[in-house]
Amino acid sequence: MSRRAPLVLSLCFLPLTGCNTDGDSASAGRTAPFAFEEATVDDLQARMRAGTLDSATLTRAYLDRIAALDDAGPTLGAVIELNPDALRDAEARDTERKAGKARGPLHGIPILLKDNIDATPMVNSAGSLALAEHRPKQDAFLVARLRAAGAVILGKTNLSEWANFRSTRSTSGWSARGGQTKNPYVLDRSPCGSSSGSGSAIAANLATVGIGTETDGSILCPSAVNGLVGLKPTVGLVSRSGIIPISATQDTAGPMARSVADAAKLLDAIAGADPADAATANARVTRYAAALKPGALKGARIGVLRDSAGYQPGVDAAFERALRALRDAGADVQDASIANAGAWSDAEFEVLLHEFKDGLNRYLVDSGAPVISLSALIEYNQIHSGQEMPWFAQELFVMAQEKGPLTDKAYLAARAKARRLAATEGIEATLAAGEFDALVAPTTSPAWPIDPINGDHFTGAGYGVAAVAGTPSLTVPMGDVEGLPVGIVFLGGAWSEARLIALAYDYERTTRHRKPPTFRATLSSK
Repeated sequence: MSRRAPLVLSLCFLPLTGCNTDGDSASAGRTAPFAFEEATVDDLQARMRAGTLDSATLTRAYLDRIAALDDAGPTLGAVIELNPDALRDAEARDTERKAGKARGPLHGIPILLKDNIDATPMVNSAGSLALAEHRPKQDAFLVARLRAAGAVILGKTNLSEWANFRSTRSTSGWSARGGQTKNPYVLDRSPCGSSSGSGSAIAANLATVGIGTETDGSILCPSAVNGLVGLKPTVGLVSRSGIIPISATQDTAGPMARSVADAAKLLDAIAGADPADAATANARVTRYAAALKPGALKGARIGVLRDSAGYQPGVDAAFERALRALRDAGADVQDASIANAGAWSDAEFEVLLHEFKDGLNRYLVDSGAPVISLSALIEYNQIHSGQEMPWFAQELFVMAQEKGPLTDKAYLAARAKARRLAATEGIEATLAAGEFDALVAPTTSPAWPIDPINGDHFTGAGYGVAAVAGTPSLTVPMGDVEGLPVGIVFLGGAWSEARLIALAYDYERTTRHRKPPTFRATLSSK
């Protein structure tokens, strides 16, 4: 795995990390306890306010944890690069705290970012060797907001190369620059994608919280299969400037965390209008942590998308238990359905191909990247095919390159059709018809075996309608299937993040399904 300027002061700080470095993945789960395992933002802030912990010590502990589990031990391959300024930044936050200038809930909290987000002084590569030396000159807007909130940027996480938009046969969690990320629950299983590294890293307690990005499932799926809470905001709530794009109509960044409360605090920090991203001009921002109150499910109307289940018996059983938990908490749970479910797929694909070419070309030029066009990237991959394309090709790149500008009638018609079917006649119509506060479905299947020959083995998912509609979705752990985490997704109308957070928080509070990973080598070795 490629790293730039790793900043680990002690490779094995035994009181804080389990330092299994014998290469035996099956025994990786028997490492010594980690002092900050499953620690929440509130836990850590309480310790720092009390003076029993400081950000520098916490940052050092996570760096040691990364060395012990990501570089050695089970070798998760989740972190692609460390921030050489991380400890210096943590010490600066400690100095501020001592002066009585704590900035808020994220002050001194170490955060990992997906490697398609500009964050100085690190590389932003989308996992591609073509951008392995691309160092943007300024932070993405959301990174600047995180720093302003006092967060410590610990490093960057691996991802499915080009956010899984290079090939129809790609393997989630693999990039030419970062290699293959593993699922910390069962190491030969997929971490899903494209925010694979953020999912694996936060599940394994390599940082307190993380940021992923999503076009269609790239926050929700890795969060679900890694036992996390993942929140895809309404498109336009969080700025995309400084993020390597796929789709102007579907892209967004969002929180990946071990609890709903931590996800809400992270969303509070990154939500807001950015003059450089027109989609955020009318962002309806509220205080998301204020929604963390017990009892939100009592009297809530929840629509059940049973058409989004039925593809895996263990998932179905967990989903039925989740529905009982919702009812037990006082929710009115009724069956619902999305009209024309999936009928938007062809239109969505047409939109993504057009918008990827347009958006990527703009990003490469504006950020001063060493390769300045999609056509040049295609050529680079052909020249370096042994490194870049050992398992799968770049047919999506080629298809996107053949598309015209965003003024094309085919593009405009596809964009209108996709939004109409998924939003107006889809999720919005279903919510209104049942007067539902939210819809629920299984998020996706349990993690499948990593298969570089055939690619991913998706069997089903419940988040696609929200991705195409541009509306929010939030996944929460709902149990496991043979030790593989599965999630329930809450879907809402535009700008309903606070309501979804409240409902998911109440569900999480009454079920407590989140479990830390045990780093099993394979499913059969129990």
